[in-house]
Amino acid sequence: MSQIETVASAEAQADSRWRFLLSELKPKGKIFTPFNIVSVPIIILGLIIIFIRFWKGLGAVTNLSQTVPWGLWIGFDVVTGVAFAGGAYVLTFMVYVLNLKKYEPIVRVTVLNGFLAYLFYAGALLLDLGRPWNVINPIIGNSFGTSSVLFLVAWHFMLYMLATLIEFSPAVAEWLGMERARRILKGMTIGAVIFGITLSTLHQSGLGALYLMAVDKIHPLWYTEFIPILFFVSSIFAGLSMVIFEGSITYRVFSEKVSDKDHKHHDKLIFGMAKVCAGAMFAYLFLKLLILVHEQQWALLSTGFGAWYLLEIVGFVILPMILFISSIKQHNLVLSKIAAVLTLVGIILNRLNITVIGFHWDAAVRYVPTWMEIVVTLAIIFIEIWVFRWVILRMPVLSKLSKYRKPLTHQINEAE
Repeated sequence: MSQIETVASAEAQADSRWRFLLSELKPKGKIFTPFNIVSVPIIILGLIIIFIRFWKGLGAVTNLSQTVPWGLWIGFDVVTGVAFAGGAYVLTFMVYVLNLKKYEPIVRVTVLNGFLAYLFYAGALLLDLGRPWNVINPIIGNSFGTSSVLFLVAWHFMLYMLATLIEFSPAVAEWLGMERARRILKGMTIGAVIFGITLSTLHQSGLGALYLMAVDKIHPLWYTEFIPILFFVSSIFAGLSMVIFEGSITYRVFSEKVSDKDHKHHDKLIFGMAKVCAGAMFAYLFLKLLILVHEQQWALLSTGFGAWYLLEIVGFVILPMILFISSIKQHNLVLSKIAAVLTLVGIILNRLNITVIGFHWDAAVRYVPTWMEIVVTLAIIFIEIWVFRWVILRMPVLSKLSKYRKPLTHQINEAE
């Protein structure tokens, strides 16, 4: 091939690549759906509030203060959201380390969920900083020191995002028809998985370690030196419950993307994850009981916060654990899904009890998030779902590569 032909071929490839990417930006499916009608106004309003937040400061849209610098955006978007994203490291451990290949069909979509969760929750973290440009400080150890828990969490957070991106990148290469890049990235998957699993065990507990310094601020029923361990153990059943919940919706909404074989095996996968959830919840309950006995907190159970604590434990840990066990024995899929939903509610309650509700529990003036903080939180969740849907509809996430054309290669050949 002459130099002129080589240049022409490169230009044709670049042109077809841009045409393909532009075509992929076009919406697929119905535009006026119930989800779109509800989510779009909230996203627009949320973006307006975010603009006001960066223009006029935190005080213009939040009830945060020097006394309560961490509110809903940290307690829910980050601390709770990271627990929900735990399914990525648990499933990759089960598939690549324990060699449980039956879970392989849902690994890619779970890793996508994990990556998007971390990406958007990192954005939510920027919203909560009074001076967002200082986000570099905990990363470089400035003002915090390299022995700070925040320094470790920041690096764990960034590196885990990189690991999940590498784990998912073969799907992007397949979508773009870049076979050579796909093979290279596929070869990096095992290393990224092992690296990611190691980071997850660290930063899931590291988030809990951030609150070890709040010994005088968190209610005694939720404060313990074992918060890091509790955060890690609870992230196992929180993450898998989110996989059950999201997977059930995803397989129904995008059913045409899933093969008949994967549809048939999906129920078995749910029961398998239910077993893991039940075991992890039992370990969590055992730890909570040991802490309650060790710290002699029985008298606190007769207070108002004690009743709230019992609601969390009995209603959203013991009950879903029993439902998980019952669903396995009865082979009842509905019970597993109900248990997963109750578990997710329990995780939200637990994390908010530590970060918001039980934080400064004896203060005369309590922090209550504004409606604008709630709208921004909903907007972030909806934007994440929009991005997730865009990826699912275009990339080989739920289906094998054979069900997808190689768009760039096909268009390049046509151009030539």
